[in-house]
Amino acid sequence: MKGAEAVSLFCRLNINIKRDLPVRSSEMGLLILVVKSESPVTSIMAADFFKVSKPMIAAMVASLVKKGYLEKTPSENDKRSYILRPTKKAALLVEEAYQEYFRVMELLRAKMGSDFKKLIPLLEQANEILLEEK
Repeated sequence: MKGAEAVSLFCRLNINIKRDLPVRSSEMGLLILVVKSESPVTSIMAADFFKVSKPMIAAMVASLVKKGYLEKTPSENDKRSYILRPTKKAALLVEEAYQEYFRVMELLRAKMGSDFKKLIPLLEQANEILLEEK
């Protein structure tokens, strides 16, 4: 029980770092992917990346287009698909969120010392286990 409480609190603290986000956290994840990706991103690629359904991504895309964070352009390779392109508004939001995220990671690294190097592999292992169960 104590472990569940610790994980729950950590997740809440991490999610609430930047409370004034104008988009949902799942939408923020999609924006980060689209903004930071070096190659064009499609909805199918995003669904595969996040291990969610294409309709879930489609709903996020529709919301982000409506809010002015994403644009859709037809794919040159597959006319049935489209490329997700970030707007300047999206790039600015992602940059602000990244600055806050890295500030928090640096705080953890500085305060945890050598234990921080243990945390990341353990989180990666936990993620792999949970993804296998999905």
